[in-house]
Amino acid sequence: MPRWVIFFIDIGICLFSLVLAYLVRFNFSIPRIEIDAFPLVFSLVLLVRALSFYLTKTYQGIVKYTSSKDAQRIFIVVSFGSIFYVLVNGLFYYFINRKFPIPFSIIIIDYMATTFLMISLRVTFKALYLELTNPNKEKRSVIIFGAGESGIITKRTLDRDAGTKYKVLAFIDDNEIKQGKKLESVAIFGIDKLDNLLRSNDVSNLIISVQNLSPLRKQKIVEICLQYNTKVLNVPPVTNWINGELSFKQIKKIQIEELLERDVIKLDNEDIQHDLTNKVILVTGAAGSIGSEIVRQLVRFNPKTIVLLDQAESPLYDMEMEMQDRFKHQEYEVVMGDIRNKDRMENLFSTFQPNIVFHSAAYKHVPMMENNPSESINTNVLGTKIIADLSIEYKVEKFVMVSTDKAVNPTNVMGASKRIAEIYTQSLNKKSTTKFITTRFGNVLGSSGSVIPRFRHQLENGGPITITHPDITRYFMTIPEACQLVLEAGAIGKGGEIFIFDMGDSVKIYDLALKMIKLSGLVLDKDISIVFTGLRPGEKLFEELLADQENTMPTHHHQILIAKVKESDFDTISAAIADLIALFEKQDNNMIVKRMKNIVPEFKSNNSIYSKLD
Repeated sequence: MPRWVIFFIDIGICLFSLVLAYLVRFNFSIPRIEIDAFPLVFSLVLLVRALSFYLTKTYQGIVKYTSSKDAQRIFIVVSFGSIFYVLVNGLFYYFINRKFPIPFSIIIIDYMATTFLMISLRVTFKALYLELTNPNKEKRSVIIFGAGESGIITKRTLDRDAGTKYKVLAFIDDNEIKQGKKLESVAIFGIDKLDNLLRSNDVSNLIISVQNLSPLRKQKIVEICLQYNTKVLNVPPVTNWINGELSFKQIKKIQIEELLERDVIKLDNEDIQHDLTNKVILVTGAAGSIGSEIVRQLVRFNPKTIVLLDQAESPLYDMEMEMQDRFKHQEYEVVMGDIRNKDRMENLFSTFQPNIVFHSAAYKHVPMMENNPSESINTNVLGTKIIADLSIEYKVEKFVMVSTDKAVNPTNVMGASKRIAEIYTQSLNKKSTTKFITTRFGNVLGSSGSVIPRFRHQLENGGPITITHPDITRYFMTIPEACQLVLEAGAIGKGGEIFIFDMGDSVKIYDLALKMIKLSGLVLDKDISIVFTGLRPGEKLFEELLADQENTMPTHHHQILIAKVKESDFDTISAAIADLIALFEKQDNNMIVKRMKNIVPEFKSNNSIYSKLD
């Protein structure tokens, strides 16, 4: 519709409202004296309305996309016009003829009628347009979990941005006071009715609008929805809304990582603050998944300087850019270097004199290290030895090493190399003032090489999803959760401990893949298939967090335990490791692995060519 047509329709509404105001005010019997004033009154009112509409462009909004912003603009423009009439009345009364040309009651009724009609007519046209372009029967039903403020905003966002596609069937809310009532004409039910609603209706999506829903609650809701092939969407945090307003495009599918999360960890921030504030902290592997998150967590505790060390150029550059953008107040140094290069590392220690070292640099991929044992020794053992020895030489207060659950009863070269690094750093603890602390945990969600990004990539490419074994299980922890526990363990560590983290329940990888398929709206063996490829060299079916001979002691934090392990004599282990590192020059994989098995007797190769050495 041309804009000028809307302009004249608005003027027609103003004319109708003014006539209606006179009829209502005088009970449909307008006195002659008022009729005689019509030429002046109508000319003034319509002129002011036309001029205000023209200047503010209220008629240029596209009616079928009318929003609250359009209604607000109309309200303001009409209000100012009516205020102008009041001023004209005052001008006539005090300076011209002691009379009000427009009765105040007429101004009020006209104001209310004009505002109501202009807004309601636009909303009516929008509703008619939406109904005609997509009849109600073709709309997909949606349920919103959460009948609070966020739930209302979510519904209005759907109505505004996606009203042609979706209709809100119901709200679900845990608050019993709200249950049985209606919110914007939509019924509110308790969670106990969700199953029945999904069974009785074809619900395409459930949108979780609650901002702080516990992971356990979220898992329960998703499990119910997946039974009925209902997709689960998530409203982002309010801080992510654009200009404080939610957009339909911001409502995203729920991610599998969110279903593996646990309740927020409660840290002893006072101990950590005391441990880290105003300290120079070195983080090795600072561009990796764990190292980069440790850096982000450290910033909260106001260290003097954070030294970010990594050999990966592009990821380290990305980390530097993130520091510039997010943590401008924090002093930091970005150092590109290899932990295996002793001269380079000695220069780093002498230059920055770190007080605390978080050592997360390591090779972590099991199949890759199984095929390249010498590199595993060079980085995970020699690299760790260099950083640990320099920590003693430069009187570092604490050395916190990030290890892995694969170091427990290792079945692969990578796990064994990390166990050797653990043994060496523990043996150093008795001969130095530096406190050597080890942290041990399982897989972290979203890390490079994690199974979830791989499954997601396979889903995007149409499959198949590849799993090594139908019974394989793994422990999972989010990267922030793992790094928070690393900081906590570092703060409470007295030296020599191996801290292990409560990883929760182990997850069956096959079940994880099934859940990801359902969350993607696909059907197994119809849209995508799962293929079992067999265990890879060195791979375990089940990960362990403690060796058979070990037991644990509790700490003040229920998610952190101390593993009691056999202590090693420094001179003995130092000589054995020196011999192992010397084998790098020979590049004989069998000799290297055999020597590793001598140092770590519990190292029994699984599904590997090195099984013959056991």
